[in-house]
Amino acid sequence: MQIVIHAGAHKTDEDRLVTCLRDNFGTLRQRGTHVPHPESYRRPIRDLFQTAQANALPADARLSVLGAAGAEEGTARLVLSNQGFFGTPKMTVGSGRFYAAAEMRLAQFRQMFADDEIELFLALRNPATFLPALVPDTPFTSVGDLLRGDDPAALRWSETVARLRTAFPEMTLTVWCNEDTPLIWGQILRDMAGVDATVPLEGEFALLPEIMTPPGLKRFETYIEGRPGLTEAQKRRVVAAFLDKFADEAAIEEELDVPGWDAELVDHLTALYDADVEVIAAMDGVTLITP
Repeated sequence: MQIVIHAGAHKTDEDRLVTCLRDNFGTLRQRGTHVPHPESYRRPIRDLFQTAQANALPADARLSVLGAAGAEEGTARLVLSNQGFFGTPKMTVGSGRFYAAAEMRLAQFRQMFADDEIELFLALRNPATFLPALVPDTPFTSVGDLLRGDDPAALRWSETVARLRTAFPEMTLTVWCNEDTPLIWGQILRDMAGVDATVPLEGEFALLPEIMTPPGLKRFETYIEGRPGLTEAQKRRVVAAFLDKFADEAAIEEELDVPGWDAELVDHLTALYDADVEVIAAMDGVTLITP
């Protein structure tokens, strides 16, 4: 069985991916892909992780998860999504790295699904916006407290990705930038579901109303409806063209007010992030979804 692990990151899609995939439950089920409701498996998996830390992973852990998720005989691909798979928001940053517990958690998944093919999906986000967004979901009151002495300019997603590639070289790893998500939403959905562009999916443009003006969105929908059969690459080019003309700038621009941070630091962190993504793009065994 193919096991898809969508592990966030925190403050990226906020469960919209798994919700959209579940909106296509019947279509995907016909093709062997099962997308269970997150509430069916998140607590059981968390409980198994806690058991494994105290003792050992139960021998029936795989069957327990499959049963909780409602995976039936004939399921070829199971999609499990949880931004908390690698830890809580306060555990996102520590020891100068993102998700220090990621290897441990993935090792538990690897043990649980020892004979299955695991695919990991992970969204990245610019630390300049990612770190401030995490704070309200932690016991901390500031980015400085969250970092606990770490330098935000030293944090690299490429370090996290490299760690996971080294620890699990056999595991398929797909990443993308959260900032690009509206442009590549359909591709992310299809890659997670394991279906190609010929399979119609509801909600493949679900994020556009958030960033496109109503008149532009109406024109976009009319344009797409009149051109069935577009490839994913063609769809992305159309989305980019319409956003270039009809983007809702107020929705796209993100205001930051972080004590101790100025515009120069934000620009610096953003430049480092852009360079870091280029490093990730060049890594062997990593698929970076881009517009």
